[in-house]
Amino acid sequence: MTTPLVIDTDTAQDDCVALLVGLLDPAADLRAITMVAGNVGFDQQVRNAFVTLSAAGRLGEVPVHLGCRRPLVRPWVSAENVHGDGSGGLSMDASGLEPEPEHAVDALVRLAAENPGELSIVAIGPLTNIAAALAKDPGFARNVGSLYVMGGSNNGRGNITAAAEFNFYVDPEAAKAVFAAGFDVTVVPWDPLTLRQAVFDQERLDVIAALGTPLSDFFGRVCAATLEFDRRVGIDGTTHPDSLTAAVLLHPELVRRSARYHVDVETAGELTRGYSAMSWGVHGLAANATVIEEIDSEGFFALLVEVLSRRTVPTREITGL
Repeated sequence: MTTPLVIDTDTAQDDCVALLVGLLDPAADLRAITMVAGNVGFDQQVRNAFVTLSAAGRLGEVPVHLGCRRPLVRPWVSAENVHGDGSGGLSMDASGLEPEPEHAVDALVRLAAENPGELSIVAIGPLTNIAAALAKDPGFARNVGSLYVMGGSNNGRGNITAAAEFNFYVDPEAAKAVFAAGFDVTVVPWDPLTLRQAVFDQERLDVIAALGTPLSDFFGRVCAATLEFDRRVGIDGTTHPDSLTAAVLLHPELVRRSARYHVDVETAGELTRGYSAMSWGVHGLAANATVIEEIDSEGFFALLVEVLSRRTVPTREITGL
């Protein structure tokens, strides 16, 4: 049985790997890709999504919808210093390729309403599109079966400021609205989960490189800039929170420990913009989210190796691959 899902993404580095999971894992029924302003320039994100679709051999099969090009009330903040262009310089002839005319927010509302309670959303960028869909349709949260969010830190450090993880920092107002809306939401936090259990060190990267497939080569290229950045800041490998978020939706057996928390997001603090306050049940606050605390790291790595082992043929030639 497959899981119907949408991936809401700011496609760069591990977002590309998350798309490969959604496109190639037999457990996934990827209904759409929706684009949100985040990691790199918006148009570059769209190009990265099309290149990833081609690398998977599925270009033209999954609709791409363009969403919000900026946060709800703030200027856009980039992570290009981390990811470069997000695709390791890969490019492709995009002539004739067009995203869907339907706006991503409208697509999210429609897809959730068509089969209430069945659609899962994997939100691996800022939560702007999700919050906008809430504003458009008061029943949106009720219609979504489950919402898996990569964002925040569980009483740990940030990755764009000392306090904040990037996705929540970019659009804290959107994140705050989403956690107040009543979704069945599961959170994959940056710290400690990603930093301790979803980092691929050189030994794991060597295993992937040795696969010798177009997808393993693609992985190496899209992750190269981030790997260089991570090493400069003391992380010994590539970080994979986005593909982990897709993986735990499709394979809940990867989750070893999770707990219910009350999650809220700081929007007003001068030093703590985007901070995710995760209360573990002792502060008199009702839980509104499941936060994953531990995963089967080896199992997650094995899943990605299985995906990257597939000998796909790119739909269109990808320059640099």
